[in-house]
Amino acid sequence: MYSLNARVPRSVRTVVEALQRDLPDGCRPRDRLTLVVKRVGEDETDHRELAERARTALAGEPACNARLGRLGAFDADGTPVVHLRVESPGLRALHHRLCRAFDPVPAIEGEAYVPHVTLGRGGDWSAVEALCERDVEPVEWTVSDLLLWSNRWREPVASLALGR
Repeated sequence: MYSLNARVPRSVRTVVEALQRDLPDGCRPRDRLTLVVKRVGEDETDHRELAERARTALAGEPACNARLGRLGAFDADGTPVVHLRVESPGLRALHHRLCRAFDPVPAIEGEAYVPHVTLGRGGDWSAVEALCERDVEPVEWTVSDLLLWSNRWREPVASLALGR
């Protein structure tokens, strides 16, 4: 499995690390912070081919602004997933453009896509909901490239610049 991810800048990591210290009991912090823009290449595929398809799909797409939004949680098989929403019409536009080149994953992509950074998984729902009432520092940044991430190798295998 591969995905196209936006970089998570240090300023966002700082906010996430502070919030992770307050995750409720039983909520396991996420060690690798990601901002998935689109999942691609379900099966083992040549990453060079995927990178080229993505470059073609993204041709002419400009860099875009992103801003941390509110805390939230969604249900993943009965388990809460705590996340920080990322407000970015540009990331949504990139996602929808990529959905025309790569089939959307049902129930989480396409119209259901919510840009976010996951903080942790698990814990008691009421404790998670209480945490989600906190205010978050409104960090802003520019997304100027996407990384083609290999789940198998757990590292980026290509970088795709936006605005070129």
